[in-house]
Amino acid sequence: MPLSDLLGGALGATDSDCWDRERTATPVRAFAVRLHSAGLSLRETVAILDLLDVDRSHGAVWDWTHRLADAQNDPPRSTPRRVAVDETAIQIGTEWRWCYAAIDLDSMVVLDVELFSRRGTDPAAAFLARLDEHHDLSEAELLVDSFGYRTALSRLGLSGQVEYSGRNHIERWFQTLKQRTDRFYTTWNSGPASTRRWLQRFVHYYNTQRPHQTLNGRTPAEEA
Repeated sequence: MPLSDLLGGALGATDSDCWDRERTATPVRAFAVRLHSAGLSLRETVAILDLLDVDRSHGAVWDWTHRLADAQNDPPRSTPRRVAVDETAIQIGTEWRWCYAAIDLDSMVVLDVELFSRRGTDPAAAFLARLDEHHDLSEAELLVDSFGYRTALSRLGLSGQVEYSGRNHIERWFQTLKQRTDRFYTTWNSGPASTRRWLQRFVHYYNTQRPHQTLNGRTPAEEA
């Protein structure tokens, strides 16, 4: 991402209440969060701030990132036509959790992400119910695999089919997620709540700031 874009962007949150009572200027905080979201580690982000004569700790940048994640209401409600749903295992401390995610295959917008302690029919139904609450799925075809989704779809009265070849975009998103985290972490150590905030922040970055080659350089939010 060009440095000019990083400097010019303020995450659309410079007026957010999450920036209140901070001694560091809002553009600096927004810039630091965007650097970290774009792929820099906390240490690298702090080093760049130091070049700007801003002396803040790794913990400060981490706190800014999570406070902004808590303030985001993202993504906006939509009416998708085709939605791919999948799950992947992630490690939090010494335990494993299942990260469920859904992506609009037309706009590439990540519609929702959630963590569960296991996978199967009940977690799938809970995630699909949450997805249906946040978005209008009345015209949507949900593309799923066979790990509990068919029963969950029937239970909720949603339209869907088991489809493997058409779900490569959600699998690529999981690869992007893991590439982003594997560079700096072998595991999350702050617990599920902190991981959820990080995931929410990453979804916001992916939807609104990260350009896609398949969208001719546009972000999913711009495409939508």
